[in-house]
Amino acid sequence: MYDDIVLGERERLGSYTFTAEAIIAFARNYDPQPFHLSEEGGKATHFGGLVASGWHTGSVWMRMRVEHSQRIAAERAAQGLPPQWNGPSGGFKNLKWPRPVRAGDTVTYYTEYVSKRPLASRPGWGIVFSLNTGENQHGELVFSFDGSVFVPL
Repeated sequence: MYDDIVLGERERLGSYTFTAEAIIAFARNYDPQPFHLSEEGGKATHFGGLVASGWHTGSVWMRMRVEHSQRIAAERAAQGLPPQWNGPSGGFKNLKWPRPVRAGDTVTYYTEYVSKRPLASRPGWGIVFSLNTGENQHGELVFSFDGSVFVPL
């Protein structure tokens, strides 16, 4: 709920290890560029080898976000509390992939709440803004975007 969101809090959503097989399978279905489809295709580019699609890194963030929310819901249910419910996304901006993700990289995803406000146009609702990131096993930023979500007050 809106009041439970602590500004400045950084939630660890989870980690995912990208394999060559997963990178190639995602690319075949959604982003069939040579550097996502094979090591050889990647060697012919500035990447120097196979790299994950940025959309793949974003899709894994979404999976981690949903699984994190499901864990919180289960914890609240075990305590006899009502489920925490988010409304739809208000959109995102500043999507960035500052470093490539390679086979064998483990990316840990986070959400940090940066601001929130009640909505004057929708009584009973607020909007929460967040910085969403992914860091590889070396602590290097590989994925980020600014997001927003509508939350009941």
